[in-house]
Amino acid sequence: MKKLLFGLLCLGFSLTTIAQSVPSPEQFLGYKVGTRFTRHHLIVEYVKTVATARPDMVKVEKYGETNEGRELMLAFVSTPENMQKLDQIRINNLRMAGLAKDKAAPQTENAPAIVWLSYNVHGNEASSSEAFLLTIHALTDPTNAQTKEWLKNTVVVLDPCINPDGRDRYINWYNSVVGKNYNADPASREHAEPWPGGRSNHYNFDLNRDWAWQTQVETQQRLKKYQEWMPQIHVDYHEQGFNEPYYFAPAAEPIHEVITPWQRDFQVMIGRNHAKYFDQNNWLFFTKERFDLLYPSYGDTYPVYNGAIGMTYEQGGIRAGLGILNEDNDTLTLVDRAAHHFTTGLSTIEIASKNKGKLLAEFKQFFDDSRAGKIGEYKTYVFTAKDENKMAALKKLLNQNGIEYGVLGSKTFRGFNYFTGKDDSFTDEGNHIAVSAFQPRAVMAKVLLESRTVVTDSNTYDITAWAASYAYGIKGYAVKERLTVNPETASNSSVVTINSNYGALIPYTSFSSAKVLAYLLKNGVKVRFVEKPFTYKNKNYDRGTLVILKTSNQQNWITILNNACAQFNVQADAVETGFMDKGSDFGSPDIKNIAATPKVAMLTGEQSSSLAAGEVWHYFDKILEYPITLLNAVDIARYNLKNYDVIIIPDGNYRSLGEKATGDKLKDFVRGGGKLIALENAMALMSRSDWGIKLKEAKFDKADDSVKKYANREVDYITNSIPGAIYKVDLDNTHPLAFGYPEFYYTLKQDGNVYEMMKDGWNVGTIKKEAYVTGFAGAKLKPNLKDGMLFGVQDMGAGTVVYISEDPLFRNFWENGYLLIANAVFLAGK
Repeated sequence: MKKLLFGLLCLGFSLTTIAQSVPSPEQFLGYKVGTRFTRHHLIVEYVKTVATARPDMVKVEKYGETNEGRELMLAFVSTPENMQKLDQIRINNLRMAGLAKDKAAPQTENAPAIVWLSYNVHGNEASSSEAFLLTIHALTDPTNAQTKEWLKNTVVVLDPCINPDGRDRYINWYNSVVGKNYNADPASREHAEPWPGGRSNHYNFDLNRDWAWQTQVETQQRLKKYQEWMPQIHVDYHEQGFNEPYYFAPAAEPIHEVITPWQRDFQVMIGRNHAKYFDQNNWLFFTKERFDLLYPSYGDTYPVYNGAIGMTYEQGGIRAGLGILNEDNDTLTLVDRAAHHFTTGLSTIEIASKNKGKLLAEFKQFFDDSRAGKIGEYKTYVFTAKDENKMAALKKLLNQNGIEYGVLGSKTFRGFNYFTGKDDSFTDEGNHIAVSAFQPRAVMAKVLLESRTVVTDSNTYDITAWAASYAYGIKGYAVKERLTVNPETASNSSVVTINSNYGALIPYTSFSSAKVLAYLLKNGVKVRFVEKPFTYKNKNYDRGTLVILKTSNQQNWITILNNACAQFNVQADAVETGFMDKGSDFGSPDIKNIAATPKVAMLTGEQSSSLAAGEVWHYFDKILEYPITLLNAVDIARYNLKNYDVIIIPDGNYRSLGEKATGDKLKDFVRGGGKLIALENAMALMSRSDWGIKLKEAKFDKADDSVKKYANREVDYITNSIPGAIYKVDLDNTHPLAFGYPEFYYTLKQDGNVYEMMKDGWNVGTIKKEAYVTGFAGAKLKPNLKDGMLFGVQDMGAGTVVYISEDPLFRNFWENGYLLIANAVFLAGK
């Protein structure tokens, strides 16, 4: 503790020095920070108490609520002089980036730097919100001369807890199992958090992978505020395994090519300052390892791609509770962990204050270069699609990230065609948008839209490919010339209400059509779909077209239909007869009935992947808006599966799938007319028993059997890995599983699993020899990713099994996979 206090004194204050006007956390809470976990509502109340005590220095702003209704808030802290002109500082900062609504010249001479500190994005990495309590007190303590001086040059924005739902889930559990005194034995139950853990939010999403995609309500609300401020520095606080020491910048490779020399250099500068304090206290740390700057949706990379110095700080502490004995036989306490995060927080503010002139100058230069078109070889990105709803999904992503887009005056140009992989002439498919690289957010545009990401080191922490054209299934062109991009004019088109005494047709061309289908089914409307193309009134309708007939439907079916089409921007066509110009009439066996309001269930809980189960849950609950029942996988033996029409098994490690009793029960469910949808590793586990699918055996060069060197173990591992690369899947789009798609689909491949072609089933999605598109795939693994099945449908008795070896709902940003899951649930099978 003496060493700890010495380190904190070096930062210019003592925890024992308390100003009467600002209660310390200990005075407010009744316990010393780190001796107990602090629940979110108490953190919120402490912030408000500090703001009440120092209204001249602190402004509190609620920016939203979590799914469970907990408050999301920011605290702005600076000198009274800066706080009096806080909004002027914000607007001036946007002017430096060229993002202000007015075009007034920015003032950089006396402007403060903006430092944003984000705490507790992963709920069970709980020490950082405790450190926040110490930090806001130190910044507002009137006796603290050092912080008072630093705040002259900085405005500090603090987010006390990004993920309150996850934090309170973890803390409430921990408090329920810890005794009067904590038990430092790692085997103690207080260090074995049950499923799903507190890391994720309410829907089991990792909020630190959601910055760019903004699929979650916490991210959506936070990013609106972030973009109103655009800080020069952003820090994202984390914890890692309890046997690890502390990580801070500079970051590891791979580092994205758009990251500037200044952004790299400043990370070194700030790392050296942190090291100074850690060395004084004999605290261990590491830098330049493990945590890279590539994937764009982290709390460090997203700010970097938006002109800031973005950094992750990682304290050892996952599973540690209030105290744990690590492998060095030292007891790591929550007091220690909070102190380490507290130290790097103040060290960050110190360096920002001392270098604010350079920070502001480089921040402005970043955006000046962007507006001047100096970012990357491609100067215009153009996207085109037949269905305007597919384009609307991409526009939403661009809008959420502040990326400007418009339409082209001239459409005569050539560019790199994302779908063919070649330089082609542009072909407009009916709707298009263009994104110019001459704009403030040119860097973010390049990172999200570029077809291929340069990976300087394959040992990366996350996926290596995410190009929007592939994720959204929209044809894109990357153009090296600057094309004239005009503002998009508001569309005058709108969905027209229809009236019919016979029925209606809904073209099945995008996920929006599937949303209409889900709406109709849950409102009791009976729906059919066609398996073959047909023509009515000289208009051609493709496979998958939805047919809604007055026959067998309730009186208000047309009202429900029109409401659905208006809500999801889908135009229905009235039909007055079942006699078609060409193709099958509506009484034909080729017109299939969809089960009335199919009852859908999913296995979840222990043995399932919490993140994968969360993706499916959030998809049904918030995106498709269709009811789903969540069943605990470990209790499958006691459920009456006949109560459900569809059962989804998400990714996981299901011991029960290898048990005969479970396998027989699921097969009985299918043979009785049910539909089973197996995703990712659930499919792999089923391939080990007699379900009718078989995993292809990987073939490796015999030279791989040579004696391996210990020093090369990471390289050897990487050659057999695929952290996330994009592959082209050939689709049989005459099968209902692939209705609404072209003859291909782009998947994010994250494993080496490829399956043998089924002889007694439908191989709907297959991978061929030249399927690789972009991203890192290990040299030894890559040759095996060919000539096999990835999506399949198998009839069994009166029911169906749908196999999908990939993750079509990956983090719910892989938009083009939404339709695949809807098809699996509603269309594929008997």
